[in-house]
Order: sequence, then structure tokens, then C-alpha cells
Amino acid sequence: MTTNPALQPLEFLVGDWEMDLFNAEFLPDPETRVRGSATFAWVEQGAALVMRQGDNATWIIGRDDSADDFHVLYSDDRGVSRVYRMTFDGHRWTLQRNTAEFSQRFEATIGTEGTTIEGRWEKSFDAGENWQHDFNINYTKTTP
Repeated sequence: MTTNPALQPLEFLVGDWEMDLFNAEFLPDPETRVRGSATFAWVEQGAALVMRQGDNATWIIGRDDSADDFHVLYSDDRGVSRVYRMTFDGHRWTLQRNTAEFSQRFEATIGTEGTTIEGRWEKSFDAGENWQHDFNINYTKTTP
């Protein structure tokens, strides 16, 4: 099977990345930085893309070839399961999830070489009416 053509724009993600989480409301000290790793790999020879953040979280990214946006299935070691709508235009990456109780959105900028990602998460407890900063997260690619 060849890589799903609808996922071709995400090919630059495949490989290993260092992750740096900071400016997080949920950490005891705002100056604390949490470093980790993330790996992107093709699933089933390119049918979907999977991102693993250490041993803690898994993202499965797919796309309907007749639609402009992607969908992300997320789960983590806390037992959390979410579905996000994702957009990617080559330089800007967004994720969004809207529910009445807890909404989230992510916006990131991809560096010109495709080896850095600078992003931030926001959260809302009123179905997206009011947003507040949650945390920043940056990625640096460590393998080609």
C-alpha cells in the first residue's frame, strides 16, 4: 500500500522529535519545563499517521480524501479519549475540539525547514465562548 495521498502534506512529521512543554497552568511553578519525546510514524504503510508522546499519549491522524480537514483520535494513560478536527496548510497547524463541558484548541507554526513546531493550547469551559491559555509546547525534529 502506498501512503494515502490525502496525508502527503504531513510526511515531514515522520520521525523523532524532542518535545518541550512550558508555561503550563497545571504545573506547580510556571517556570517549569517538561521535556519529552514524540515519534510520528505511518500506520499500515501510510493509511494513517500515528504520533506517540513517550508512553503517555497516542494520536492517530486520518483524513477523508474529499474533505479539507483531518481528524485526530487521541488517548492517553489517564484514560482520556478525544476526537479533534485538524487543519494544516503547510505552515500553520490547528486542532480543535468543542464540547459543552470542556473545549480545547491548539495552534502551531511550522518552521521554514519543517524541523521545528511552536505551539500553544487553550481551553474553554463554556463551549468555546471564552478561552484561556493552557500551555505552550514546542517540538524539534531529531531525525530526518
